[in-house]
Amino acid sequence: MPSIHSPSRRTVLAGSLAGIVASGLYSKASAQAGEQMGMGDQCQAAGPAIVEPLPGPARNLTIAWNEASICTAAVPVAKAKGFFKKYNLNIDYINFAGATDQLLEALSTGKADGAPGMALRWLKPLQQGFDVKLVAGLHAGCMYLMTTPAAGIKTLTDLKGKTIGVTDIGGPDRNFFSIRIQEAGLDPETDVQWRQFPADLLPLALQRGDIQAFSDADPFSYPQRRQFGLIDIDNNMKGEWAHLSCCVIGLRGSLIRNEPKVAAAVTRAILEAGAWVACNPEEAATIFQPYAPKANAGDLAAMLRMQGHHHQTLTQDFRQEIVRYAHALKQVGIFRSSLDSERYAKRVTQDLFT
Repeated sequence: MPSIHSPSRRTVLAGSLAGIVASGLYSKASAQAGEQMGMGDQCQAAGPAIVEPLPGPARNLTIAWNEASICTAAVPVAKAKGFFKKYNLNIDYINFAGATDQLLEALSTGKADGAPGMALRWLKPLQQGFDVKLVAGLHAGCMYLMTTPAAGIKTLTDLKGKTIGVTDIGGPDRNFFSIRIQEAGLDPETDVQWRQFPADLLPLALQRGDIQAFSDADPFSYPQRRQFGLIDIDNNMKGEWAHLSCCVIGLRGSLIRNEPKVAAAVTRAILEAGAWVACNPEEAATIFQPYAPKANAGDLAAMLRMQGHHHQTLTQDFRQEIVRYAHALKQVGIFRSSLDSERYAKRVTQDLFT
């Protein structure tokens, strides 16, 4: 499977990160996120406390991930902090930022064994019958809908008649904010318009007036806010959405069927790494920094604190999150209205720990 890089998005990340933490721009939101996630004693991974290390020689596996995505920092952390080694796993990485269909095909055909990904990016393509199962919710939060203060847009209802920029018309942020706009009482297809731009052109399109708001995900939203003086209209760390997994772990179906203990071990290792990220954002940022070498480690840590890394789900709780997403996607016309959400969720998820 090819390694696909995205230089323009790296450029956005590199620009104007210094001083964001000092500015206090995110302090209130970070505090609110912490309260929502319950930061007290949730430094333990979801699921059983004991998963046996694999016997014999270390098991070689390949994990595909987009190395520009700080929200999946659990992947490099799992190797750096020995969580994979704990379960006798030897992990290779493939940097992948291509189409979701290509990623799911790679998993289905054994070119990769597992991958983290955004639930709202994966759920529609999974209808095509790829031999991939979602096994866990990795974390909540990391998508933002932003505008300039001068636009006078403070709530979702203020978006009526406006144009929203996105990097992908079928992407997770378009899907999520369509759901949120529908919840606010607007029709996301007729009351607003959507236009696609490359990530680095979204702020410029906003300045030109081609769009009145745009959505993107961490880590790119963070420097965009600072550099262009943007404010949030909405994000997925509010209300019930702060308690639903934004990113999930997917494994190839044949691994689950043929080597269930291996599947459980790699899932447990990534979840333990994710829980460690939640309670050690500064060191996690340092581990991730080679993938964003021009970024300040303190700013990367602030991004991690903004996200819901204390939220992880498995088994029935995770399946019900997928049911909730499926229902919401039906409401905005991405899934057909006749779809049985419960049956769909049962088909695309797998319980590894019962």
